Amino acid sequence: MRYIASDIRHSIFQEIFDRLDDNGTLDCVEVSEFHGSFKHGDNRISGIGFKKSSSDQKGKLKSLANYNTVIIEEADEVSEDDFIQLDDSLRTVKGGGEVTIILLLNPPGKNHWIIKRFFNLKPSGVEGFYLPILKESMQGRAEHIFTTYLDNQKNISRTTRENYELYRQTNPDHYYNMIKGFVSEGARGRIFDWQTMKPEDFEKIPYPSYYGLDFGFTNDPTALIEIKSHNNKIWLRELIYETGLTNPAIARRFGTLKVQKHKPIYADNAEPKSIRELQEAGYNVLPAEKGADSIKSGIDELKACEITYTEDSKNIAHETQEYKWALDKNKEPTNEPVDEFNHAMDATRYGYSTHKHQPKPDAY
Repeated sequence: MRYIASDIRHSIFQEIFDRLDDNGTLDCVEVSEFHGSFKHGDNRISGIGFKKSSSDQKGKLKSLANYNTVIIEEADEVSEDDFIQLDDSLRTVKGGGEVTIILLLNPPGKNHWIIKRFFNLKPSGVEGFYLPILKESMQGRAEHIFTTYLDNQKNISRTTRENYELYRQTNPDHYYNMIKGFVSEGARGRIFDWQTMKPEDFEKIPYPSYYGLDFGFTNDPTALIEIKSHNNKIWLRELIYETGLTNPAIARRFGTLKVQKHKPIYADNAEPKSIRELQEAGYNVLPAEKGADSIKSGIDELKACEITYTEDSKNIAHETQEYKWALDKNKEPTNEPVDEFNHAMDATRYGYSTHKHQPKPDAY
């Protein structure tokens, strides 16, 4: 398995074909589609993607029966929701027995769901990097196999090994994460460093809610963030972070989430048609203020505040780790944000920056 089905043919499937060719058994294999399956006797290997292509809105995994082993390559690309859907879809092999799931990956950042689910972190001796240690609660249920290029030297040229070690001086972040296999604190040049709170504590904050909305559809998610603020403190709760939502679907989600129709929802003003359709559905959706250099000024306003988000806002957590300043040729942060991992960030910025400059009624 891989996140995108079409990536399988030139990755792990090719490795399987190469090994069969090495053993002189490739001619014995019946091959169907490159991401389908091939058979040899009673054995079958299938290639399945969480999504069929990069343009698919959402993967749809049906019940998977009679597989005894599932190998997920580049598992850090797979969301926790997709993994749970897979795990819940697996059925035992004929005659019973457990299904083994193997995750292959380079270590992601410390807030990635795989790290949080399976590992504790201990200092590596290098600032900003950690060693992953399998949690005691996972002992007997999971096994962690940690390898680096040093375990595969017979298949790596001397020049390649020298290049790997050179990264220690030329690109230390890459060296300690991708070569040494340490878990990173987060992306170099991170813009925000926010704190977490219990979801129930968000309800107790005695200030009215308003919302920030960033539109998405195919590749980018629609993000709705509930915001409370007072003076220079901001509290956030993630409500929507999902691809494939039409405007009517967004309005229905507002209803499910019990978003009160009079509460202000500040949305990306580049989507006037979407704003109008949500207004016609009865919601108080307003265009966000976006003037010259609004991204940088909005970031500055957020950085001037103490910001806390609920622990269940997993995509806010991920974006705070990955949203970063672009790096210059010397790998030093610039003053320009990278346009990635910013959907919850943009929704928060639309909401807070616009609301801050609005005349405030007595109550809303």
